[in-house]
Amino acid sequence: METRPIPHPPRRVPVLGDILGMDRSAPSQRTLWQHRQLGPIYQRVIVGTKLTFVTGSELVEEINDEKRFRKHVGRPLANLRTIVDDGLFTAFHNEPNWSKAHNILMPGFTRDAMRGYHRTMLETTRELIVRWDEHATAEFVDVPAEMSKLTLEMIGRAGFGYSFDSFRSDAAEDPFVAAMLRALRHAEQAAIPIPFRGLFAGKAERQNEADIAYITGVVDRVIAERRADPDDTHHDLLELMLHSSDPDSGECLDEVNIRNQVLTFLVAGHETSANALAFALYFLARNPEIAAKARAEVESLWPGQDEPDVTFEQVAKLRYVRRVVDETLRLWPTAPGYFREAVADTTIGDGYEFKEDDWAFVLVLGLHRDPVWGPDVETFDPDRFLPEHVRARPGHVYKPFGTGLRACIGRQFALHEMVLALALLVHRYDFEPEPGYELRVKEQLTLKPDEFRLRVKRPVSP
Repeated sequence: METRPIPHPPRRVPVLGDILGMDRSAPSQRTLWQHRQLGPIYQRVIVGTKLTFVTGSELVEEINDEKRFRKHVGRPLANLRTIVDDGLFTAFHNEPNWSKAHNILMPGFTRDAMRGYHRTMLETTRELIVRWDEHATAEFVDVPAEMSKLTLEMIGRAGFGYSFDSFRSDAAEDPFVAAMLRALRHAEQAAIPIPFRGLFAGKAERQNEADIAYITGVVDRVIAERRADPDDTHHDLLELMLHSSDPDSGECLDEVNIRNQVLTFLVAGHETSANALAFALYFLARNPEIAAKARAEVESLWPGQDEPDVTFEQVAKLRYVRRVVDETLRLWPTAPGYFREAVADTTIGDGYEFKEDDWAFVLVLGLHRDPVWGPDVETFDPDRFLPEHVRARPGHVYKPFGTGLRACIGRQFALHEMVLALALLVHRYDFEPEPGYELRVKEQLTLKPDEFRLRVKRPVSP
């Protein structure tokens, strides 16, 4: 096939390349805007470094082909290796610890395992509700911060038997979360190939080193406390890592890799779910008719119950609440995209050439706005995920958890905690948005609503 050049932004500068028009504060949103100007694929070249971005449904279908492309550990993820090294999310494709850890941890995400986590998730959400009942109903609450506390406690308690005591503090952020967010932001910023960055990055590098030391120290304490605990009744992710072996190789995870995996779940696992819940609450507050439908579904399962004792099986019956979550992740996938690299020389589309190991960033933020979704892609509509509509769309156009073998291992954990928490919150509260607030999205590798606050109050009985 005859090859063709990949489009690039206008005003390419000699030597520096396509440096004009970059946005360090919101790179994914800028990339989405650029796709609208240039089409489903385009490429920046920054001082010789090629950055290729793809959103188009047909091109993504090819890039998702596991025979032709595989996961690429892009620059932001490579920078995260200073924190999590060869954890599941950041391991290179040829690193043996990925398959070893994946095999060991898979039993931790079965249906039976999820049933075991359910009670912890329920009790944790109830603690948030007690906090909101006591302190938050008369004032506006910082929704992303509160959701961060919730999901950090969920993964900490359910996955590792460890509580951060998030609900006992009135601080806006747990010190662990604050350090983690700074580290995520640093990884994202350092990934942008800005010339001469190193000349001015000394203070940022020192802060990043201190943050990493603090984060790893917390995780080392989590592991040490478990090893010192004579209780052998734990059934969680940490127990699997400490006492299970890979069925293929017979090998166990070493101490350093256990730390890397715990860090991966704490860093990547809690932040994405927290941000998705915050976006979902934004959409429910802005669309009271949708919130009313969600509440009606919840109350049909627990009529007249002020504090429903939700069973594991009932969460799967919350189909409308699940559609709210799915539509939230369509409009604002908290992981804005994923990287893929060519296994061998190939072309995609009408002749766009990829040499072996050439990579592209699939901007899920754009893929989820592809024309295949219809003419009203910016409208929040949970009914897009009615079964008949899902069947009518190609499956590869909805990828909030990545794709292929290296897709997020914890997606069922995340979906269960999000549906459960959202159901309990919509059952208990009406959501009043702060007057005049317009959605602003902050980027720290993940996407989150910026400075989003709500007043929550008990519904008035008819």
